[in-house]
Amino acid sequence: MSVARAPAQAKVNLSLRILAREDGGYHQIETLFQRLALADVVTVRLTESRSLDVSFESAGRAADLGPVERNLAWRAAEAYAAVAGWPRGFSIEIQKAIPVGGGLGGGSADAAAVLRALDALSTRPLGTAVLLDIAARLGADVAFLASPAELALAWGRGERMLDLPPLPTAPVMLVVPDFGVGTAQAYAALAARRVEQPIVAGAVWRSPRALGSWSAVAADAVNDFEAVVFDDHPELARTRALLAALPRAVFARMSGSGSTLFAVLTGDGAARTPAGAGTGLLALPAGWHTVETSTASSQPIELL
Repeated sequence: MSVARAPAQAKVNLSLRILAREDGGYHQIETLFQRLALADVVTVRLTESRSLDVSFESAGRAADLGPVERNLAWRAAEAYAAVAGWPRGFSIEIQKAIPVGGGLGGGSADAAAVLRALDALSTRPLGTAVLLDIAARLGADVAFLASPAELALAWGRGERMLDLPPLPTAPVMLVVPDFGVGTAQAYAALAARRVEQPIVAGAVWRSPRALGSWSAVAADAVNDFEAVVFDDHPELARTRALLAALPRAVFARMSGSGSTLFAVLTGDGAARTPAGAGTGLLALPAGWHTVETSTASSQPIELL
């Protein structure tokens, strides 16, 4: 086989704590990752040369992805080739469905899909452990999305993960603003805030064993970025409150450093209830839109 097609699934951070800053500038984090059904489609072909093509037909707002060599999917393929000594050439095609720059891990999902696709095509696959090592060097989101986990608790820089039993499948309503929030900008704002308001160290979760229901997750879920991002974008705070008021909404948060907001819907029959049920309660600013999806398990790669 010389072609593999992989779903590059989005994620949300059900909770995200930003902890101490290391001397090197990196922050320790603790986060609860949840995989979604929403996905880009990544096709990897073995070729004699190397190329990358990204289309935005179904992703709404397009974005300037910058130089090819900075694209995470490209960097993932280069990193795989450096470790495996193979392939010499590859072609990567990405059809974007995950909103860009919104905290849903779209670029990371593409990178993870490339790693999985190349390993599926290889006659000498590296295996999951090595893939996760490569992925962790590209980013915490990449490591989670390259893993088979549906739900995972991650800490350190996000590269240390504990797979958790999946929660019952639930609809998820996403609200996607017409702007993104730069991760570096969000970290800088949070660091400045903490000069005046130092964080208090302590355990985020009572116990991973306590994360066995959506209500348990909701009880401890936070996002430390919300305080500073909502200061700059108060419309996000107002919309999150509206999401939390949706029928069957257990809780609503911002994912990652933003700007995408999400609500997890549960209750009797929730898995059969469209995520959009009750969205008449949402009065969104012009240019914002909703996306209906659900929590999901890792999807298989198709060899063509």
